[in-house]
Amino acid sequence: MGCSFSGLNALYDAVNGGGDVWINENRFRIVRQLGEGGFAYVYLVKEVLTDSSSASGGGIAKKFKDPSHVSDDGTYAMKKVLIQNSEQLELVREEIRVSALFSHPNLLPLLDHAIVSVKATQEGSSKHEAYLLFPVHLDGTLLDNAKTMKAKREFYSTSDVLQIFRQLCAGLKHMHSFEPSYAHNDVKPGNVLITHRKGQPPLAILMDFGSARPAKKQIRTRSDALQLQEWASEHCSAPFRAPELWDCPSHADIDERTDIWSLGCTLYAIMYGVSPFEYALGESGGSLQLAIVNAQIKWPTGPNPPYPDALHQFVTWMLQPQATVRPRIDDIIIHVDKLISKFSH
Repeated sequence: MGCSFSGLNALYDAVNGGGDVWINENRFRIVRQLGEGGFAYVYLVKEVLTDSSSASGGGIAKKFKDPSHVSDDGTYAMKKVLIQNSEQLELVREEIRVSALFSHPNLLPLLDHAIVSVKATQEGSSKHEAYLLFPVHLDGTLLDNAKTMKAKREFYSTSDVLQIFRQLCAGLKHMHSFEPSYAHNDVKPGNVLITHRKGQPPLAILMDFGSARPAKKQIRTRSDALQLQEWASEHCSAPFRAPELWDCPSHADIDERTDIWSLGCTLYAIMYGVSPFEYALGESGGSLQLAIVNAQIKWPTGPNPPYPDALHQFVTWMLQPQATVRPRIDDIIIHVDKLISKFSH
């Protein structure tokens, strides 16, 4: 079905100078680019309502199960993925499939998608483009906010740190409690959308399920271990990657706790703007892998007054190199709720 719209896409591109995109039967105008990475581009788009869709009660909105996903002003975020080969096509299809599994206020919902064929430059070879539609969060990611705050020498309050973190835990719990349980595999500030709210802590939403996979993996041979390490090197951002994904034993049971390591790194980053192991990249002869597998954490100077020691202990508890003694998401939530009642005013 999606393919039939590729011709329409080309037609509207010709008429509007590349300004309009169809996702299934709904038309969107590109307002501006929000970001890019790899083969993907993210745009701010606005729905173009035709007379018929206006008459029938508003185009895309009637497809949503959850009315809170409907945009007040018709704007959305659209990710366009350029697909070069069948392997990339499979990865995009998997991302779409996994995104559709979850429904939680702290996980970014996929609202609609289309994969279309496009004419390739070389004769006979066919390429694809995928269009994924999401709610828009214009305040950017935790990473964007960290850069801005660093420039102004600002820090989140202890209360906001805990409230942002609590929301990430809630989103991850939804994934870890799924049957079968899923690991996100790329929890990091660049995958956390932040929305500032007046008189409330920021809203935090975990996004990008391109690396999410069933969490439990049985490693029984050297070959299994190397395969997992290779997969992790492509899908899990290095400064947030758990030790067992850097150096996997030939006999191991991998589970959701790879995410708990990344979550600990992310809590540190909510406080200090970077991963606890980022410093190793800047040291001559420093090794990121060594710093991670030995859990060598350095605590920078933070706000004045500093963050409570209990937050540092909390991070250290999550960053245990031995996955088998690392806490699970339910333990984390119990602990963060205790800290919230202690430090939130």
